[in-house]
Amino acid sequence: MRIKHYLISALILTILSCGSKDHYDLIIRNGLVYDGINEEPYISGIGINGDKIVKIGNLIEATADREIDAEGHIVSPGFIDMHAHIERIMELPTAENFLKQGVTTVLAGPDGRGPSPMGKFLDSLETFDLGINTAWLVGHNTVRRNVMQTDNRKPTEEELTSMKKAVEEAMLSGAYGISTGLKYVPGAYSDLAEVIALSEVASEFGGIYTSHLREEGLGLIEGVKEAIVIGREADIPIILTHHKAIGKPMWGASEKTLAMVDSARALGIDVMMDQYPYTASATSLAVLIPTWARAGGNEEFRKRVEDPETRKKIHAEIMYNIEYDRGGNDLEVVQFANVSWKPDLNGRTLKDWVIERGLEPTFANGADLVIEGQLNGGASCVYHAIGEEDVKRIMQHPLAMVASDGGLVVPGNSHPHPRSYGTFPRVLGHYVREEKIINLPLALRKMTSLPAERLGLSDRGFIQEGMKADITVFDPQTVKDMGTFEDPHHYPEGIPYVVVNGKVTVSEGELTSNRAGKVLRKTK
Repeated sequence: MRIKHYLISALILTILSCGSKDHYDLIIRNGLVYDGINEEPYISGIGINGDKIVKIGNLIEATADREIDAEGHIVSPGFIDMHAHIERIMELPTAENFLKQGVTTVLAGPDGRGPSPMGKFLDSLETFDLGINTAWLVGHNTVRRNVMQTDNRKPTEEELTSMKKAVEEAMLSGAYGISTGLKYVPGAYSDLAEVIALSEVASEFGGIYTSHLREEGLGLIEGVKEAIVIGREADIPIILTHHKAIGKPMWGASEKTLAMVDSARALGIDVMMDQYPYTASATSLAVLIPTWARAGGNEEFRKRVEDPETRKKIHAEIMYNIEYDRGGNDLEVVQFANVSWKPDLNGRTLKDWVIERGLEPTFANGADLVIEGQLNGGASCVYHAIGEEDVKRIMQHPLAMVASDGGLVVPGNSHPHPRSYGTFPRVLGHYVREEKIINLPLALRKMTSLPAERLGLSDRGFIQEGMKADITVFDPQTVKDMGTFEDPHHYPEGIPYVVVNGKVTVSEGELTSNRAGKVLRKTK
């Protein structure tokens, strides 16, 4: 009798089990999945519980608290931005302009500007409700400034030891590597030995080295060579960040720099690059001023330009940079993005300012106003000095990742580079769909799995069971950047859904109340 009851009970449980439906927090249905693993995409359902992908396959019978119908859309791993300026993250923790591009994770602290000490910063950041995941680099410029201010000299042994300890603290706290800004003060004052010594510390903890090269214009080839030497000597993976060729005399030089990358890799040196898809860069007005003139800060710069002979030398070098380097041989190339002391300049050019003063638009008059602008507190500028063929050539290289070099922006505030709104959709819309410079699978690899592999992220960058549920859903026929250099403040189109750690953060193109971003910390 007991056996009979047991068999009946077992049969009932079996029937109930067969008839039951799996239930998930979120199901994404009917989308064409590019998972980063399989060469060919496939239509599938994706079941998500908590912050993880738990099921990929036939989910017709399954139910969920929330469902997304992705028919006609691409379902991709969330985009990973390998060069993001999110210094204002505690002020703008939602990072809306990144999310609406489909970005779920950013690598922050580039160009030598990463935080130090790192541990205290990351501990504080973890108390914020973040829209995106953030990984961080320790900044060489920050470390050097903390120890040596803006002195133009080599460090003493004691100072070098202090800087090495700062890099070690950052790596132990979870930094993913070290970044340099060798074009900027005070990184420009460092020599090769200093950068190698600090990079060796990052290497000991499995970190990477990202380099804003010492020069991206006339000294580009030497700058690439220096980065490769640093990587070789410090035994650290290299990223030539926002790789480009600045100024008309260097247009076409990417043929040489890419050949250098390939040759270095053939020798066993691990070098890659990232890139934004625009023919203009953005940085400070001060980039037109020789770095030696800015040692010691703005007051020392003021003293130098008050001396007639020193001013003459500074003025001549600014004119040279306008003609041959980032100035692009045209005052209209220099477009103001953020001028706190004269906001009406935002969106206008250096030529506009010269004419407004009633002056001839000569390089000499432009150089005078560059000096004046720096004395007033400096400015952010967009420089239209990159050749389109170099952009395309670099994009086609299999080891060039996508990165915005964009900052956290608010619509209507200043006049930023449109890359802060449109980098990833621009690649997908303009360069993939319209120009066909690269195909969609390669573009998505540059945005997802390749950056994840470079950073050593074992749980992101792919759509796979057990992975974190960072997912971007976009329409390949309509995805498009909408911001322009004349009118940058526009979010892109064609990216209706973004999921961060299992939470739908962008729904039908609009932000939800979900904030599921995490502070990522590297472990060796």
